[in-house]
Amino acid sequence: MALKIWKSYCALQNQARIFKSTFGSAGQSYVQGQLANDERQYFYYIDHQGMLFLDDARMKNFTSCFKEKKFLKFFFRRLKMNSNHENLQEWPYVSPCGNEMNYIKCDDLPVVYQSIVYDGEKPHLSWGDEHGLLKYPLNLSNIAMCPKSGRVYHPAPYRQGGIGLIKSKLAIELSNHFVFEENTILPSGIRWNDQHFTLNHQILKLLDNRPSTGRYSEVEE
Repeated sequence: MALKIWKSYCALQNQARIFKSTFGSAGQSYVQGQLANDERQYFYYIDHQGMLFLDDARMKNFTSCFKEKKFLKFFFRRLKMNSNHENLQEWPYVSPCGNEMNYIKCDDLPVVYQSIVYDGEKPHLSWGDEHGLLKYPLNLSNIAMCPKSGRVYHPAPYRQGGIGLIKSKLAIELSNHFVFEENTILPSGIRWNDQHFTLNHQILKLLDNRPSTGRYSEVEE
């Protein structure tokens, strides 16, 4: 069933959006749905709010992002680091589908946590959408703030790179619970449900190894 959903979307994309797009300093070009090395290729972009777009969409906002839940779940569950495919520098993530390969670049990271949802009494971070489409257990001690950008991060599945960005709206909500020591710019802890959790900031080291493909000027709030 999932494969049929994916195929139908790819067919629509191939009919409606096949045109050439040129980008980057090297003038590299692609065509959505192009066939290269017996591989059908599509190209996507994930913004800092976790919204998914065709990379060559001129306007990137809520009206032009993908919203169909079955498609999003299929796409994000198969997302992984681009370790064995071409275009590694420009497209650091892929989401394979049979003999089709979907190349992905991001404003920041492919996993963007959009809300907190509960599985019984256990809190999880939702990604793919705000309603628990995909979930990852929330460990409050592992929340970390980047001192350079002020963005907030949390561990993510290893397959998707091991670290995820917390959406700005959710990060602001969490920051209301941060505890700061005197004369420090990073929170030392978080107070949640009358409990104090010390932040270890260990995942920040993963940011140094993340691919750099951000294109902030193209993101529209």
